[in-house]
Amino acid sequence: MLLNLSRRAIFAGALLVGSLAIGGPAAAADTITVGSKNYTESIVITHMLADLLEAKGYEVERKIGLGGTSVIHEAIVNGEIDVYPEYTGTALLVILKHAVVNDPTEAYNIVKAGYAEQFGLTWLQPIGFNDTYALAMRRADAEKLGIKSLSDLAAHAGDLVLGSTQEFLVRPDALPGLESTYGLDFKDARGMDPGLVYQAIASGNVDVISVFTTDGRIKANDLTVLGDDKSFFPPYYLTPVVRTETLEKHADIADALNALAGKIDEATMISINSSIDQDKRPAEEVAKEFLRKEGLIP
Repeated sequence: MLLNLSRRAIFAGALLVGSLAIGGPAAAADTITVGSKNYTESIVITHMLADLLEAKGYEVERKIGLGGTSVIHEAIVNGEIDVYPEYTGTALLVILKHAVVNDPTEAYNIVKAGYAEQFGLTWLQPIGFNDTYALAMRRADAEKLGIKSLSDLAAHAGDLVLGSTQEFLVRPDALPGLESTYGLDFKDARGMDPGLVYQAIASGNVDVISVFTTDGRIKANDLTVLGDDKSFFPPYYLTPVVRTETLEKHADIADALNALAGKIDEATMISINSSIDQDKRPAEEVAKEFLRKEGLIP
């Protein structure tokens, strides 16, 4: 089952990258192209980055919801976008294929150096919050079964169905790594669109889901986040990544985007995500509201 899902994900990613490549690199002389992955947090932060660039006087093209990690990484390496936000843990394990590093500063330094050397990409300053992967269950089910940690979950996984994004099923820092680290062996594992994961657990179609810890829907759906008692997940600090070639042409881009550095902690990011996912407010509107409140744009 996982092999078939992986092929579909790779095929879909190839089509999307191909469609981007047909049009060629999007950035004109003074146009900066920003891109996002295909879920709320990446989208709203990308709008913030775009707004900061526009306030600096740049023409900005927004490519929102391009796809998963491999798709958007390929896009920036190929010059189809100039900027996007990435997580240190994702870069460390998925792109650089490095071993898990639990110290946030060490992980950041490794990915910063690796991206510069291998891809000609520059990591700016982290935005502030750590949004790690986790597994979550309905609170009532977790209490009934006495499951508080991923080690506890391993004893019951054979009777439970996992629901997650397609990417989570194949990433080394996700299900494959959890299976080897904790011995997890679910009754079934179902890949789905990120927007459907919470619907699936609310309707009882799955028993466990993959989550990002800054997602406001965790609390809204009365879910219990299971403890990573073996420290499997690395730190995931979201950080703007920029083509070094673009920075060499427009050095003030770094100052514009670094204005967001350290401005958003975990609680603030949960609130921002909740405004979009629960209150159904447009991500672009929420992004502008936050930046204006912080005095970062007019």
